[in-house]
Amino acid sequence: MSSLKKNENFIDKTFTIIANILLEVFPASKKEKEAFSYYKNGLSAHTMGNYAEALENYYAALQIEEDPYDRSYIFYNVGLIYSSNGNYIKALRYYNQALFLNPRLSQALNNVAVIYHYQGMKAVEQNLKKKAFVFFEQAKLYWRQAIKLAPNNYIEAQNWLNQNI
Repeated sequence: MSSLKKNENFIDKTFTIIANILLEVFPASKKEKEAFSYYKNGLSAHTMGNYAEALENYYAALQIEEDPYDRSYIFYNVGLIYSSNGNYIKALRYYNQALFLNPRLSQALNNVAVIYHYQGMKAVEQNLKKKAFVFFEQAKLYWRQAIKLAPNNYIEAQNWLNQNI
């Protein structure tokens, strides 16, 4: 087993242990603990690449979770799965739901920008200059917001913005 795989297993196991302890001692209702348990199971499945199982758990958590901040992270993680599977339309839908609930979620802002940038690059390849321009303008908008919230992150985006002002 590679050291990376061992590290991932250690981190995943550590997260699970800590999450289980939190579930026991955290002063929350049964409903809140159930939602967190589904979310935790979704994260674990997501980390292992079991996307169908992760989505099942995330959707179950969304049925229970009421806190907007917590729901934003569930929506964000669902967006990650759809994005990684190339379903960018669905990914954008979930990222936007996350941002509606938590406009300061810089990771979601970044991921939306990445999708728009990717679509812009595809439009350039197809020689669709006006379409590319629109996608790149959207990418700029979202990256500027992400960088404003997390100025030390997204260095590649900052470089791209500096070159495409």
